[in-house]
Amino acid sequence: MFLAVCADAWSQASTNSPYTRYGLGDMSEPVFANNAAMGGVGYALRTDQHINPMNPASYTAVDSLSFMFDTGMTLKSSNFQEGNYKSNAKNGSFDYLAMQFRLHPRVGVAIGYIPFSTVGYNFSRTEAIEGSDVTNTNNFYGDGGLQQIFGGLGFKIVDNLSVGANIAYLYGKINHQTTASPSDGGDQYIKYDQTSVSSYNANFGLQYTQQLDKNNSLTLGIAYTMGHVLNSKDTRGTQVTNGSTYSVVDQSSSENSYGIPHTFGGGLAWKYKKNLTVEADYTLQKWEGVKCDNRTDRYMNRSKIALGAELMPKEFGRSYLSRIKYRIGAYYSTPYLKTPTTDPHSAWVDGPKEFGVSAGFGLPLNLYQRNSVLSITGQYVRVSPSVKGLLSENRFMIKLGLTFNETWFMKWRVN
Repeated sequence: MFLAVCADAWSQASTNSPYTRYGLGDMSEPVFANNAAMGGVGYALRTDQHINPMNPASYTAVDSLSFMFDTGMTLKSSNFQEGNYKSNAKNGSFDYLAMQFRLHPRVGVAIGYIPFSTVGYNFSRTEAIEGSDVTNTNNFYGDGGLQQIFGGLGFKIVDNLSVGANIAYLYGKINHQTTASPSDGGDQYIKYDQTSVSSYNANFGLQYTQQLDKNNSLTLGIAYTMGHVLNSKDTRGTQVTNGSTYSVVDQSSSENSYGIPHTFGGGLAWKYKKNLTVEADYTLQKWEGVKCDNRTDRYMNRSKIALGAELMPKEFGRSYLSRIKYRIGAYYSTPYLKTPTTDPHSAWVDGPKEFGVSAGFGLPLNLYQRNSVLSITGQYVRVSPSVKGLLSENRFMIKLGLTFNETWFMKWRVN
């Protein structure tokens, strides 16, 4: 049933935000459902219950007998408001698919698929043509995004120090289209912009754990993602149609016109036994100077602060409620892109800021030697523009994650 719902969500647009018209769209974090419930923290998170691609050094935490398989999806409802205009959009998406196992007593391996960015919008604007009774309707449409298939290794240098790396194939297509339709039935003009990406992504991480006493420990995690110019091709042009025939007025293409930033992240996690984890993270993405449509003035540096906690009352409690993992978190982030306005004296302004709160549960599905977990996360995100009167968003999301944690490598004494 879970996979069937994922397949249905895959066929739908995963977002519907006019802000994805700019840059590479809505950037996705390499966060699974359990991390999302904790505000998206993960740089210092070490657990043998879930896969954590935010920091590949965490792969060494996997149990020697376990094979983990993680998959997740999101259901989202977005409310938009600009002045007196309000609208709503509902979307679903298949989010990630990953597996992890131990290759050697000091080496953990992870392989998977996660999104990198998403584009999705569809809105119209009608204006009168000066000097006539004819109006012109512009329809703005965009879809697509970038995805990545990654493989990662974590290596335990000593018992409390691990390093790791993820190497990913970054690919996808982004389509933008603007259609101008006059009310008198004249020819339609279609402007299109299609970007195809086939490149790579690489990030590296380190985790150091200091045992304070028998029950308490601190883990420091740091991560770095390599910024570079993407291998891409951008094709744009204009078509004219009368509804039955199409003709291309002009078309041009360019290569390597987009880039991704250097990203630095760090986190500190306090853990009490296996019952309580509290973590704080900070992320800095150096977007300034990164190429966007062959320009270097469309981005700004992005910062994100996140805080999260997870509580499990009793690991082996008789009551099922005592073995549930209760999660809560929050985050705040500044924008990475600039957006245009109708004010000629302020053509481009800072993009919208985000604030999010989340809570969720990790429901154990224990059976014999299995330690599978169903993660359910509820999240509210407020997207606020930097200029009063521009578009604001309120997003309500339900994230579902299923982790199969199977004992595959145990040698049974009795068959």
